[in-house]
Amino acid sequence: MDALAPVLPIHSEETIQSIARLHAEHRANATRHQRVVDRITSLLGRPVFIVVLTTIVVGWMSLNEFATTLGYRPLDPPPFPWLSGAASLASLYLVVLILTTQSRDDRLTQRREQLNLELVILSEQKTAKVVALLEELRRDSPAVRDRVDKQADVMARPADPQSVIDAIKETRSEGAYASKAAQDS
Repeated sequence: MDALAPVLPIHSEETIQSIARLHAEHRANATRHQRVVDRITSLLGRPVFIVVLTTIVVGWMSLNEFATTLGYRPLDPPPFPWLSGAASLASLYLVVLILTTQSRDDRLTQRREQLNLELVILSEQKTAKVVALLEELRRDSPAVRDRVDKQADVMARPADPQSVIDAIKETRSEGAYASKAAQDS
């Protein structure tokens, strides 16, 4: 390890390791076909692929034009129907490869979002507990004047995730209703 490398706190290191495990598990659960598709998509997504593809297309067109110039019958005379067909077929395969890769990546994204949601809920519960403990300490400490803090009392109660979801749905439906009403006016 580099002597100048910063030392991470243990909780940061654990978080990094958890994320690495999530990604490693995602890769380990890939089927052979998914790994092949990922590899092909990765290769086709590199800038060198544009150069290779352009070279092939220009080469094909030049070869056919050169054959005509030399008096030979070209394999694919202008407007290059074989090249057009090959390009269309290649485009279809590229779309399918990209969709397949994106679908697999979406599963990892959903897992990360679920983990993030769980951590946010847990953090909210911990924060509510800390506020409750601070309020209790304030009430019990003879050195601090006792007073009622309604906001702290509210913050000391952890939110019910289902109630939050219901409130979000209600707000969205009210917003959609207001938007529709504005459009109808």
